[in-house]
Amino acid sequence: MPLVSTAELVEAAAADGRGIAAFNVITLEHAEAIAAGAEQAGAPAILQISENAVKFHGGQLAALATAASTVARTSSVPLALHLDHVVSVDLLRSAADEDFSSVMFDASKLPYEDNVKATADAVRWGHERGIWIEAELGKVGGKEGEPPLDAHTPGVRTSPSEAAAYVAATGIDALAVAVGSSHAMTERTASLDHTLIARLRAAVPVPLVLHGSSGVPDEEIRAAVASGMVKINVGTALNTAFTGAVRDFLTANPSTVDPRKYLGPAREAMAETVAGFLSLLGPEA
Repeated sequence: MPLVSTAELVEAAAADGRGIAAFNVITLEHAEAIAAGAEQAGAPAILQISENAVKFHGGQLAALATAASTVARTSSVPLALHLDHVVSVDLLRSAADEDFSSVMFDASKLPYEDNVKATADAVRWGHERGIWIEAELGKVGGKEGEPPLDAHTPGVRTSPSEAAAYVAATGIDALAVAVGSSHAMTERTASLDHTLIARLRAAVPVPLVLHGSSGVPDEEIRAAVASGMVKINVGTALNTAFTGAVRDFLTANPSTVDPRKYLGPAREAMAETVAGFLSLLGPEA
């Protein structure tokens, strides 16, 4: 099936009252697992490569992007390719040389006015090239060693009025908001502010994005989609499945040196995790 655009998948999900999941790709096995899990669930998905993953691969985007897009093109379900949490303007611009239809440009650590200016510049650049731009407003903690942040901590949650002004000033296509989730959570204990999600949904004209969904329980994800969340980002849950499968295999088979022996189970574990998250996102879920 041809690689599709992020905009197409997000707009279709929003129109149907369901969510669309975006899963982080670090290795080829991640990409293969996302495709396999999506095929198992019979659902579309987004493969996303973060700036941190690019750094892991020596700052070289092309090889991982080509591998992920090739996996997507050979899948039997619609898949899109997204560049995530981009701080570097050079990396942003490199998206135009690959198969990315969307970028999450992350200026959230900048002061508000600087965030608006940098993001508006990214949007102008992206829209001139047909690239859909996501941005973040608020503080979704847990990124790169940051502590998790509670949704009710003063100054942490995304303000609906500020979000409306931010969307109008930047022209972004989707908005990641802080409503109680946190990056890099290995336990699914986050409690979301669903009243705030509904208020944000009413305040802004673009789809809302939930980062840090690995730490959000099933019922909270279902409720978040019902309240207005559309794009649901998942990363750590795949790594937890991957590492757990490798650890279990090597504990049982300590003399193994062929990586295919343990990467196979790791890929299967990630595919099951993908299928599980996708099962939560339909309007009937």
